[in-house]
Amino acid sequence: MAEPFYLTTAISYPNGKPHIGHAYEAIAADVIARFQRLRGRDVRFQTGTDVHGLKMVQAARDKGVTPRELADEMSGYFKEMDDLLDISYDRFIQTSEPEHYRTSQAIWNAMVEAGDIYMGRYEGWYSVRDEAFYDEKELVDGEGGQKLSPNGAPVEWTVEESWFFRLSRFQEPLLKHYEEHPEFIQPDSRRNEVMSFVKGGLSDLSVSRSSFDWGVPVPDSPGHVMYVWVDALTNYITGVGYPDDTPDWKRYWPADIHLIGKDIVRFHAVYWPAFLMSAGIALPRQVFGHGFLLNRGEKMSKSVGNVVDPVDMANAYGVDPLRYFLMREVSFGQDGSYSHEAIVTRCNAELANSFGNLAQRSLSMIFKNLDGEVSAAPEHADDIELLAIVRTACSEELPKAFDELAFSVGIEAWMKAVFACNQYFDTQAPWTLRKTDPERMKSVLMTLFKAVRDLAIAIQPVVPGSTGRLLDQMGVNDRDFAALSDDRWFDSLVATGFRVAQPVGVFPPLELGETAADRYPLPSQLQGA
Repeated sequence: MAEPFYLTTAISYPNGKPHIGHAYEAIAADVIARFQRLRGRDVRFQTGTDVHGLKMVQAARDKGVTPRELADEMSGYFKEMDDLLDISYDRFIQTSEPEHYRTSQAIWNAMVEAGDIYMGRYEGWYSVRDEAFYDEKELVDGEGGQKLSPNGAPVEWTVEESWFFRLSRFQEPLLKHYEEHPEFIQPDSRRNEVMSFVKGGLSDLSVSRSSFDWGVPVPDSPGHVMYVWVDALTNYITGVGYPDDTPDWKRYWPADIHLIGKDIVRFHAVYWPAFLMSAGIALPRQVFGHGFLLNRGEKMSKSVGNVVDPVDMANAYGVDPLRYFLMREVSFGQDGSYSHEAIVTRCNAELANSFGNLAQRSLSMIFKNLDGEVSAAPEHADDIELLAIVRTACSEELPKAFDELAFSVGIEAWMKAVFACNQYFDTQAPWTLRKTDPERMKSVLMTLFKAVRDLAIAIQPVVPGSTGRLLDQMGVNDRDFAALSDDRWFDSLVATGFRVAQPVGVFPPLELGETAADRYPLPSQLQGA
């Protein structure tokens, strides 16, 4: 039976429509999921929306609808985005589902039984925007002396009766877990930040609210709903069947990766493992906090007018070019920047002009000069050398990097193999061999056919739609990573008499010129600013 692999994104807060940052995380998670499936893992991939909390109540009131109506409408936009971007999730969860209420109340009761929940009175600073409580020492001064959260969000002094979680009890158990499992929080910069925070001391956490009722009801406590982060984090175990001893629960938990933005690492690496420890549930294997995606080096902000709709971007550039650029351009884990010019330049240079052109030229020459026939041909030293370069990149270097979530490093190794193929193509000059040595031309073209197939299989997690269409044209059915070390696919094509039809390019070039802003709008134009 295939080894299980459970991957989650942070569930998005849908008080507004999705922006490109949501798309970035979804695409990265999808690349991980597709890569692990191609490695032969039994992948469970969950995403969704976190629909409770005061922000949703306020946003719904502003729109004149109920919080549930707003939750259903906005969650639909996030699901549409995922579907457009070819996100291969297995479960899209919405935290207003009855099943999730049951799970959240079950983990709450488990924490109560452990003696870690008690009634108290909360007096302190709370940020509606962050849905987070802050100690005085964490606040920063804003304009006019206004207190702000570390993320720059306004805070307000809140006083209300509340249930508390004994977070202070878990300071040493958490530090012990971090020390024994250094891979638990990644990248290392996030781990260092979390350890510093925990070593500074943990205060007990207010985990219920009584000033509004849009949330999961606290068991046996009328008027109280769970603090939004309690039920939001619990989605990860709802999706695999907790508290029931289901086959999914036994197979997929603990999760292999919680993929999240760096701004919510504390909730996932401090609060969540403490809740799980209290409830007697195994901890996830890794929390990975990726960086922010910046618009021309600036953080996206509605007030600046540079918030970008990912649906508009996908429609402007194409789904696969957008996916490729985001995984290629940014060192995953760090902040990264994008612009119209950068997207067009990168995708044209690598997808259209390098790999796309390599595939199109190779298949076109086979179609025109060999009547499309795929046939056995003797391999020379140059052919064997090229295929070794391609196989090393596709079977070893890219998979090793992707296992480490170093997507740009893996794609760089893949691109070096693409460049080697283009150099081989130009050096061997099959258009000349057609007249001087037709048999050698056949060997060159069959070598290129094999190389293009390997390159297409390897880059599938990043550009699945385009590579799928390319491999269809090549008659390739075995498309997982194991197939890269098995040449029987080629012998099968030869035995069945497969012929390449007139090829169709799968990576059309993007345009950058005087009219580019019309065809591929800049972020401000996408927003109508």
